[in-house]
Amino acid sequence: MTEHDRSAEERSAQGRPAHQEAGEDRTRQQAVQENGAQVSTGIEAPGVPEAAIPELVIISGMSGAGRSTAAKCLEDLGWFVVDNLPPALIPTMVELGARSQGNVARIAVVVDVRGRRFFDNLRESLADLEAKNVTRRIVFLESSDEALVRRFESVRRPHPLQGDGRIVDGIAAERELLRELRGDADLVIDTSSLNVHELRAKMDAQFAGEEEPELRATVMSFGFKYGLPVDADLVADMRFLPNPHWVPELRPYTGLNEEVAAYVFNQPGAKEFLDRYAELLRLIAAGYRREGKRYVTIAIGCTGGKHRSVATSEKLAARLAAEGVETVVVHRDMGRE
Repeated sequence: MTEHDRSAEERSAQGRPAHQEAGEDRTRQQAVQENGAQVSTGIEAPGVPEAAIPELVIISGMSGAGRSTAAKCLEDLGWFVVDNLPPALIPTMVELGARSQGNVARIAVVVDVRGRRFFDNLRESLADLEAKNVTRRIVFLESSDEALVRRFESVRRPHPLQGDGRIVDGIAAERELLRELRGDADLVIDTSSLNVHELRAKMDAQFAGEEEPELRATVMSFGFKYGLPVDADLVADMRFLPNPHWVPELRPYTGLNEEVAAYVFNQPGAKEFLDRYAELLRLIAAGYRREGKRYVTIAIGCTGGKHRSVATSEKLAARLAAEGVETVVVHRDMGRE
């Protein structure tokens, strides 16, 4: 009896035919491959298309700034949403989505400081996604300290990082922890003055469309006396123009009024500013597209956010829309006086 025959006989005596053990060897080999960085079934089936990588959005930001509302909005739009997922598991979630045969085409992951020690793994996970050519976007929810304190006090819950200190101590610690992530965000939404419905409207405006535009712009008028918008990418100051507030017949109106707009753009330098700033934005927009930045917030300010900034925002938004940029106009402070 040969050595091979003896081996086969031993397997048969144990109730395990040789062909069954060979199959188990292949199964073990497949399992080893699946534990590696590259997942393979071990069988290259001809004509089978590659798995489609799901679209990925990472939602993060300050506790109390509206992460849950943003996540719920995406869920209502058909996204597969995972709340408080440890960052180290994000690549795994994307991989599982790719295996779903198109059933999970869009994934949103909420990542926040509740993950504690897991949060340190986020940078590594983002690098892993980039190495695998996974397109991801980061949405960062921001809010002022005053608004966050008010929200935590209204629900009578402690901040997750305040420990034995005050709510403001927890907020300061969280801001420091999230500082780098905020800088990397593709979209920053300041919810300080937004209610739940307004935040949902902003999320719908960004994600409801079936086709993703190359660049989306929010043109926001504001008043300097009420503070700079914290989510602004670019800021322009229109206080170099005469203020219609000091013209009695124009004072009651806003920059949406035709007479006010005509007054603003008949001033020396107004039309030249609009032309040159629009040209500058074309240059910046081209760079944003090359860098994969999909969202930009352009803040146009004047003293009270009622006349000059409103009129200029409307004109600038019309220019951008005419050049194919999907544009939303927001008048933050109009009506506050």
